[in-house]
Amino acid sequence: MDILIIGGNRYFGKRLTSRLLESGHAVTILNRGSSGVPEGVDHLIADRNDEAALESALGDRTFDVVVDQVCYTPRQAAVARRVFGPRTARYVMTSTVEVYEYEDSAAPVREEAVDPRTVAVDPDLPWEDPEFLEEHYGEGKRQAEAVFAAEPPFPYTAVRVAHVLGGEDDFTGRIDHYARRIRAGEPIAVPAVNHPATYVYVEEIAEFLAWAVEAEFTGPVNAHSHGPLTTAEICAEIERQVGGRTVFQEVEVGEVSPFSFARSYGMDNSRATALGFSFGNSAQWLAPALAETLGARR
Repeated sequence: MDILIIGGNRYFGKRLTSRLLESGHAVTILNRGSSGVPEGVDHLIADRNDEAALESALGDRTFDVVVDQVCYTPRQAAVARRVFGPRTARYVMTSTVEVYEYEDSAAPVREEAVDPRTVAVDPDLPWEDPEFLEEHYGEGKRQAEAVFAAEPPFPYTAVRVAHVLGGEDDFTGRIDHYARRIRAGEPIAVPAVNHPATYVYVEEIAEFLAWAVEAEFTGPVNAHSHGPLTTAEICAEIERQVGGRTVFQEVEVGEVSPFSFARSYGMDNSRATALGFSFGNSAQWLAPALAETLGARR
């Protein structure tokens, strides 16, 4: 297949690219040119927010599948629909568990909890303001999904990615946050009621996206490993690997540490499982995943 990846030349995006190449697919990466691309990959340079530049860079090229790793707003989704509607047979958007940011459910959350066909879209919000976008990350993804789900039909799927762990190239700093405090025995702020969450290993989400590229299903799909994790389980493994002592400080208000959650919105992956993907279990990969990230920081 001829596959275009928009952005995503880092973290699980680069792992996806490697898997697609190994499977014999022709891969093109489109980005702003600030980073190179692996050997064997075509490279198109354009700002995905600039519709005219995007059209010009693409020319008359068409693709079997477009994988959009950097669609964060309804404006970007609208541009993508117009530009790629006549250029691709299938569109795969990497979405996020944060589309469920208003959920608080004791049961794992299924895709229908956020139906993009019913989500209101407001393209006039200040989506180009980085601070606004960061504060409304989940809402931006929800509205982007809604644009793709609108009539007329558009052959898209939105992969709602769980919290990702692992890799020596984890750039988020979240594991470092815990490791520093555990080594020093410093307090780790958590909610008074701290809920478990769903996670996925960085290699597994790359494998899932590669599988999704070759599949035919459409619409939202949750992607996460079996076995929710608690903050205590993650910290216990970090403590085992780096030494120190885990000290939790419960807070009623104010900022809490990453991977601690006052709400319950762990996802249900039964749709993806029924479609044929076999997820691993977090208990199997947690230790090596953390070792990859922690080892890179030592």
